[in-house]
Amino acid sequence: MPKYPNIKVKLVGEDGNAFFILGRVMSALRRGGVPDAERQEFQRQATGGDYNNLLRVCMAWVDCH
Repeated sequence: MPKYPNIKVKLVGEDGNAFFILGRVMSALRRGGVPDAERQEFQRQATGGDYNNLLRVCMAWVDCH
């Protein structure tokens, strides 16, 4: 269960570029009313590793489909 299950982000069939994915999830978090400090923590975690880490963190934070 993601941290913010009510925030849904479509990633399937979209550009697989890491920056695109990061930007899409960051925008969804902002639209979902997630505080700036939380969004910064998400970004820190998401950029703290490789591409697979980015995907794992995204799935841990929001409902990716």
